[in-house]
Amino acid sequence: MIIEIIIFLVTSIVAYSLYSYKKYHNYFKQRDVKYLPGIPIFGNAFKSTFLFKHLWEDIDEIYRAFPNEKYVGYIEGMTPIIVVRDPDLIKSITVKDFDHFTDHRHFFTEETEPLFGGSLLMMRGERWRDMRTTLSPAFTGSKMKLMMPFMTEVSNNIINYLKEHQGEDIDAADLMRRYTNDVIASAAFGLQVDSLKDKDNEFYTIGQTLLNFTGTQRLIMYIYEVFPQLGKVLGLKFFPDRTVNFFREIVTSTMEYREKNKVERPDMIHLLMQASKGNLKQNSADSTEKDVGFAIAEDITNTQGKIRDWSLTELTGQAFAFFAAGFETSSTILTMCSHELAINPDVQEKLYQEIKEFKERNSTLTFENVGQLKYLDCVLNETFRKWSPALIMDRVCTKPYELPPPKEGSKPYRIKPGDIIYNSVNSIHLDPKYYPQPKTFDPERFSEENRHKLKPFTFMPFGIGPRNCIGSRFALLEIKVFLYNLILNYKILKCKQTTDPIELMPGDFNVKAKGGSWIKLEARSSI
Repeated sequence: MIIEIIIFLVTSIVAYSLYSYKKYHNYFKQRDVKYLPGIPIFGNAFKSTFLFKHLWEDIDEIYRAFPNEKYVGYIEGMTPIIVVRDPDLIKSITVKDFDHFTDHRHFFTEETEPLFGGSLLMMRGERWRDMRTTLSPAFTGSKMKLMMPFMTEVSNNIINYLKEHQGEDIDAADLMRRYTNDVIASAAFGLQVDSLKDKDNEFYTIGQTLLNFTGTQRLIMYIYEVFPQLGKVLGLKFFPDRTVNFFREIVTSTMEYREKNKVERPDMIHLLMQASKGNLKQNSADSTEKDVGFAIAEDITNTQGKIRDWSLTELTGQAFAFFAAGFETSSTILTMCSHELAINPDVQEKLYQEIKEFKERNSTLTFENVGQLKYLDCVLNETFRKWSPALIMDRVCTKPYELPPPKEGSKPYRIKPGDIIYNSVNSIHLDPKYYPQPKTFDPERFSEENRHKLKPFTFMPFGIGPRNCIGSRFALLEIKVFLYNLILNYKILKCKQTTDPIELMPGDFNVKAKGGSWIKLEARSSI
């Protein structure tokens, strides 16, 4: 009897997979949308699912297969997705017609993942609009100015630690993760952590469980992608309870302590406490403030929502997501930038000369003068172009919409609520149509003399439109603070383990160099 049940279940799954396989291929064919045949159950994501390729490379294969199309069909598991290739169409979807695409894809519900599922990243509709309005004042330049001393303090700790490790082969990814970990611990949660001296501190080790996915987590993610209702019925949780409870306890206990003892510290916990009381508002300085870099993504449509009361769980979810989204993104860019500087010594030397001359004119790096480092901004922009952690901008249709024909002579494509769209980011960043010799690391693309040559909506490291990355200022500032101090004090050199050229490590979301990013540091004479 058991054998018969197993045979029935296996047969049913195979039959359903083959039916879905044919259904979704016909789905694009009937709508005159170009696509590449996939594999049953896995679609076009087979290679990345089994770590033969990176997730982005599976999407990029579809992108490059049809260079004359405005958009193409991509099958993720058994879900048909439109991949948008055309920058003008991306503008329409993310800005001009944003009201038709207000939501992100929803992997987890608040029932299964209360913190992440209830974060700004996963919120939908008016609730998202209201939370974005509530939190936006927390990420203005004036608030970042108050957090910059925390970044500088952590950066100085790292620089001093490196004095005793010159000439050693250094795992840049590990170094940068510990820096961004300590910055977020301080600037977001009010914790003093030194992850280089105390390598196994709880904040760092717990944080790694958010980023280093286990085989079980990959399976859960796959189930939610292919059989979402099954995942909900089973109540599968992606993040370990220990991790979620740790962050919930930090936020709750810190808020209670500060409230009781009337403690104020200009960090994210303080801003969330203000938000809970309805006291977090824009001030007059925010409209005239200086910004920290060209890559800043601004809201260019009105997303004004209502200020409402938020529960402690809802606010804790924002701190949880701030760590999960910001930690790896910033450390990735710092890692890939240091790797690129090691194998492009001419770029590094030009950057050092700018920083050295800046240091001679200014005693310290401040929020007011960080914008003077124009070449540093170019170097970072080029790193974001080549190695953006964004990959794609996903959107879910919320109101019926008609895409223009994918090419002249084709018919329009009607999108219905619930349909998913991937707006290309990394594929456009590496398209020679927009960036000649895209594999070459050339910061001059972003110089003030050359920026006018960039086609709008072809540089999107923090997203575009109302659902851009709310923490882009924070990320850019913490990256610039550390790179400034690192390049001022050390020369970044290649070592035996340094890969050149850099190739992308197969994986899911995280951008890493195959073989790792290994560097060697040599103190400059001024240290």
